[in-house]
Parts: sequence; C-alpha cells; structure tokens
Amino acid sequence: MTLPVWEQRFRAPTVRFPAWARHAPDRLALASDESGTWQVYAWDRAAGRTRRVTDDPIGVADGACTPDGESVVWFHDSTGDEVGHWLIEPFDDQAGTTAGRRRLAPGVGDAWSAGLALGENLVVVGTSDDDGFAVHVSRGGGEAAVLHRHPDTVEVAGLSHDATLLCLLHAEHGDAIHLAARVVDPVGGDVVGEQWDGAGLGLTAAGWAPVAGDQRLALVHEREGRDRPAVWDLATGERRDLAVDLPGDVGVVDWWPDASALLLEHDHEGRHRLWRFDLATETLEPVIHEVGTISGAAVRPDGEVWLRVSSGAVPPTVQTAGGVEVCAPEADRSPGGVTYEPWWFTDPATSFGNATDADFGPEAGTPAGPAGPTALHGFVAVPPGPGPHPTLMLVHGGPNWAYTDAFSPEVQAWVDHGVAVAMVNYRGSTGYGTTFRDALIGDPGFPEVADVVAGVDSVVAAGIADPARVAVSGSSWGGYVSLLAVGLHPDRWAAAVAVVPVGDYVAAFADESPGLQEYDRSLFGGSPDEVGDLYRERSPLTYVDRVKSPVLVIAGDNDSRCPIRQVLNYVEALEDGGGEVELVRFDAGHGSMVVDQRVAHMAAELAFVLPRLGSAASSG
Repeated sequence: MTLPVWEQRFRAPTVRFPAWARHAPDRLALASDESGTWQVYAWDRAAGRTRRVTDDPIGVADGACTPDGESVVWFHDSTGDEVGHWLIEPFDDQAGTTAGRRRLAPGVGDAWSAGLALGENLVVVGTSDDDGFAVHVSRGGGEAAVLHRHPDTVEVAGLSHDATLLCLLHAEHGDAIHLAARVVDPVGGDVVGEQWDGAGLGLTAAGWAPVAGDQRLALVHEREGRDRPAVWDLATGERRDLAVDLPGDVGVVDWWPDASALLLEHDHEGRHRLWRFDLATETLEPVIHEVGTISGAAVRPDGEVWLRVSSGAVPPTVQTAGGVEVCAPEADRSPGGVTYEPWWFTDPATSFGNATDADFGPEAGTPAGPAGPTALHGFVAVPPGPGPHPTLMLVHGGPNWAYTDAFSPEVQAWVDHGVAVAMVNYRGSTGYGTTFRDALIGDPGFPEVADVVAGVDSVVAAGIADPARVAVSGSSWGGYVSLLAVGLHPDRWAAAVAVVPVGDYVAAFADESPGLQEYDRSLFGGSPDEVGDLYRERSPLTYVDRVKSPVLVIAGDNDSRCPIRQVLNYVEALEDGGGEVELVRFDAGHGSMVVDQRVAHMAAELAFVLPRLGSAASSG
C-alpha cells in the first residue's frame, strides 16, 4: 500500500548537521530519525561505517564527539521533561554492548542542561535546578566540582582551544533575555575578562579561535540594532566590532582553521547566505551554495565548508558549499513540495509597518522591503488552482524565532489537502532587528495576536484566503498565541490547533523549568507574584468563555516548558463553558521525536480541521 504523499514526507529519514572531532575530523557524531526515532550515530567517514549509538525510547536530539574522536557524548533524558545527564561511550564500539557507557561528569546530578564544553582533559557542564544555575568541572574523568553557582541564568558557552579559558554567558545583571559574557579560568574560576553592552543589549559567544595559543573569542553583539560579529582578544582585552555592510542580521558560524577568517551567516527576509570575512583585510567573499535556510554549517580542517540547507520546496541535505552531498540516509528521500512565496503586509492597529500594499507571488519578485524595515514579513504556501482557498494561519514558537524558507512536512501536508498556509513573522520574531524582536518585553501575547489577525486580513484582501474558512495553529509559543487568538477574536476562526501550548500562564510559570522562569521574569517584568495582573491579562484562560471555534489541543505529559497541569486547566475550563475541545496527550515532553507519533499528531490535526474548513481534497 502506497502511503499518502504527506505521510511519506514525515517518514522519509533525515539527518541533522554532523559534529566532527577536532583532532580526528573523519570521526563524526550525527542525529538521524532513520530508525523511526531521533537517535545519535557514530560515523567513521574514512572507514565508510556508521553505527547507532543511542536507543532512547523518547529519542535523542543531538550528539558530539570528544576532541580526540575516541568517544561520543549525548544528553540522556528518559521521560522528555529535559531533566537528565550527559553520557559518554567509546566511538568505535562495534560489539554494541554499551559496556563502556558512563556518566560524562561523575557527581553531577540530573538537572536541566545549561551547556556543555569539551576539552582535551576537561569537561565543563552547566546545569539548572530549583536552586539556580551551576557550572561543574570534571578533570580527567574524575568527580566534578562546582566552579560557579548563581540564582540567575548562567550558560556554559565554550572552552578555548587549549582549554585554559572558559566563556560563560550570564544574566547576573538581572536580564535573562540580553546576556553578558564572562571569561574565567576553568580550574580556579578567576575572572579573566567581562563584556556587557548595557541594558537591553545582549551578547552571544560564537566560538574560540581554533589555533593553539590564540585567545580570541568570536562574539555576536546588538550595538547596531542588528546582530553583528565581533572578536574579543583575551590576551590584550581588546574587542573589535567588525563592520559588515549587509542588511538583516549577521552572525558568526565558525572560524577558518588557521583563524584568518570567520564564516558568517547572513539572515535577511527569511533566507540565509554564508560569507567568508577576512580578518586582515576586512573583506567579504560570498560562499556559493543553494538559496534557502541553513540549519548547520562549519569549516572543515581542509578549509571546505559544509552546510545543511533546505527550502520550502526542497528537503534538507548536508552538502559541501559546492553542492556535493556528504551524508544521507539510505532510505527513500522525501517528496518535495510547493515553493514558499515571500509576503509583506502591515498591521494598521500598531506603529509597526508603513506599507500600503502586500507583495505576493513570483511575478512580484522577492520584495526588498517595500514597506520599510518595520513591515511584517512571512511566507505563504498556496495549493494549485484559483483562490480563495481554505487557509491556515501557522504561528511559530519561540517567541524569538522566525519562519524562514525551510522545508516543513507540516506545511506541505496542509497544502496537499487544498489548504493555503500563511506563516507570519509577528513582532518578537528574529531576523528583523532587535527593536522588532524585543517588542514583546513588557507586552507579550497581544502584539502577536494582532499581527496574526492583520495577516488574515492581508491574505483575504489578496484573494488567497476565504474569510469564512480560516483556522489558526501553532506549537509552543505558537500554541499560546493560537489559544489567545481564539479568545480575543472569537469570530475569525473556523477551527484552532494548539500543540504543547501555554493555556494558563500563572500555572505554567509555577511548573516550568528554572530557565524559562528566568526568561518569563525578564519578558513580563517580574513573576506572577510581582506582576500578576499582566500574567492574567495575557493568559488564554482569561478569555476561555469567549471561544466559539472548536479547538484541538495536543500536549506532552512530561513537558517542562509548557507543563501539562496548566494545559488541563484550560481544556477543563473550555469544556465547562460548553466549548468544543479535543485533547490528545502523549507520553513525552515538549514535542515528539518519534516518527509514528508525529504522523499520528498530523493525522489528528488534519482530521480535526479539514471538515471544519470544508476541505477534504488531497494530492495523495
């Protein structure tokens, strides 16, 4: 029996971008779902051999190699609540006995991960728990000792090439959204250097120079209102912000092996480009690759650039910058899909956006921002045939994330069934500058809903959407926005889907992980005890009695980001008020890494929404 095309896309195996050992680059760790669950594999490229390392029932998202290539490490979480520990196993264990498997950092208890750094003879593990954040150091595989502890966010951000310097990102100034950078001695903990750009400006550590004795650290800063690269030399204390004349955000992906240049990723209007920045001449040279979204890139020891790239219509592949595929599953590839079209529009109810016309379709070209830098942007994927179509407003999570021109089996499944998909990059999204990204601070929830509703008006005006057949759907923060939307604008939606959402924000804060509590304090301006009225005002539970549309909720029993108790509070309140709601629960955390489960969830969404949109068409 031939599977429907939409299901073939979900079941076609994919691989994530691999991580190679620093001193043995032909030994790599990579994650793949070819077994039916995301697991970590050890890939011996020279020998042409791959073996599966992990067998966790809930799945493992990623892994890494130790610098010498002798071992593979990964984070083990048995329930999906993201509380666990790091494990290590010999790279070349062909017997598959797991006899050599052990804890990477003995003495570190189970906790949420706050980063990992691997040195030659040194392991640094960051953790968070109900007591705050800690940095642990294990030397030579021995018992780990606590190097640093603080109640506010602290993240392990990387060891220098010779493991004599450790970078930490922290919120000890009281802002978990805009972090500062500190470099310390990883053995004694003495502070070597500090970088903080001031209130409302964050820093990200992007990697140490890969040359022995070189104490330069690449940073990404926000001083110009956009992500921009910098290099901080700990030997001299000098920081050099690099001048890059490109629109959009520019981050640092990697160093060239001789530390003469940086590999930069340019994010503009939902598409990515790679550039080589020569540090001596301060010149940019484009890296030639396929256009789309890059979900991993690095420079090999021989100077060759590898990347993982996809577009709305083309599934992801790991390839060289010259387009040669370097690793792929043996099973059948995923079918492609329709091309995403760029989309600009405005929300007239806000100060963001000054355009008068939306820009749709290939005949209009890719808009270069006709509406100005504060216009709202996104993508639409439209089924064949004339409109208006039944339409799904797909809301991304984060909120500091964005829809890009990237392959999505979910998007294509809706299009297969005759449904247009509109993907809004609402205020709070990344890629449009820090002012746009930080617009939700002190004002979460309402701006996103307003932008999604403005998106509905835009696709209706363009003849894409039938206003009587519009649904809204999202996961995580997107699920939160979807539930808020059906309460604030009850007459706009034929149906709604909320996957691992926030429904009761006060209860969510009480049960969520410490890292997310820190984030929410910075986002809302305090805890529910301090600014409870704002939490209640921006909680979907407050508006549950207004909901008219049927709602499907999919939630993980062990989710520590959007915990199950607050989801049940919302579902029960909607049921008690006579609302139409269906609840699907699954035995994992913040989403599933099991292919069968993902297929089942997509099937449930289609079965729930399509009859309510009056659409049952399918391309197979």
